[in-house]
Amino acid sequence: MTIDIDHKSGYCFGVEFAIQMAEDELDETGSLYCLGDIVHNGMEVERLAAKGLKVINHDELAELRDCKVLIRAHGEPPETYQLALKNNIELIDASCPVVLKLQNRVRNAHKKVKKEEGQTVIYGKQGHAEVVGLTGQTSNEAIVVMNDEDLNQVDFSKPITLFSQTTKSTKGFGELVGKIKSKIAETAPEMEGEFNINDSICRQVSNRDPHLEIFAQNHDVIIFVSGKKSSNGKALYQVCKANNARSYFIENETELDLAWFSPDDKVGICGATSTPTWLMEQVKKQLAKSVIC
Repeated sequence: MTIDIDHKSGYCFGVEFAIQMAEDELDETGSLYCLGDIVHNGMEVERLAAKGLKVINHDELAELRDCKVLIRAHGEPPETYQLALKNNIELIDASCPVVLKLQNRVRNAHKKVKKEEGQTVIYGKQGHAEVVGLTGQTSNEAIVVMNDEDLNQVDFSKPITLFSQTTKSTKGFGELVGKIKSKIAETAPEMEGEFNINDSICRQVSNRDPHLEIFAQNHDVIIFVSGKKSSNGKALYQVCKANNARSYFIENETELDLAWFSPDDKVGICGATSTPTWLMEQVKKQLAKSVIC
């Protein structure tokens, strides 16, 4: 049996940057608050908790005073920064530069489309941390769309400015654009020129889809390692499953099942943008040990 780890899997730049900022502060002070899980991976959250990282929610943030709080890569709405200023909280802002740029684009575009009595639409998951930060740039007036049913919120007789959560798939975004165009053509063809499309998907994330298609096809078995909370993990796992029926989703090495493997298999280990490299290596080590035993 051969076991390969996908060299393109693991943290995207934004997550890696946030974790490095957290570790730098923890190495210096031994304690730090983080607003929400720093990454959607339970194993990494536990590792950093052992070093002194304390995860809090927004209600708990409101009770804090005179301390330091890390803003994770997903970004935050303006209200978070206002509260921090009021409570004398020093923010260590690890918001991904790609997300910060998108927040600025959404804020400016919304001001413009609102003057035209139009709508800002965001392709993303309702309640996702990044989406909360994006809708916050519009005073929570943006319409969040994930499926066909969500399109019922959109008035196709008015101007539409569309953005996407940075971690969504380009395929899904393209399909949504097609559906909106069809709706406009059916109900208000005169508005076809008022549909402003902004592809704001991070290519460091979206480019993993075609790579994983090939990776999955080139191995007999795929072990996909990801936290169960990761939207990106769920999406990338489906890419693997579609290209290799013998693809299995695990959170850590304890979930490996030897019944999945044959002695001569070529095994590929890969993961989400929130999966640490050390965890994939741990899975490889455990699998190699089990096979030998």
